[in-house]
Amino acid sequence: MDFRSRLSSSPDILLGKPVIKNTRVPVGLILERLGDGMSIEEILEATPGIEREDILACISYSSQVISRESLLAS
Repeated sequence: MDFRSRLSSSPDILLGKPVIKNTRVPVGLILERLGDGMSIEEILEATPGIEREDILACISYSSQVISRESLLAS
């Protein structure tokens, strides 16, 4: 999925953090909810104005970002 059609970033909205287009819903919030165990359906119910494809775009975006990083050894 090409997340660029669903996500945007602007310095005027949430200090440039990536959000779902035409909303102020940050990608990080969606990923946090998924990480907390919420289902896509639960997120959709709790977050009016977004669609399933928006959530999938958040996952795709995070996958691309993380593929460029390495885990630091502790």
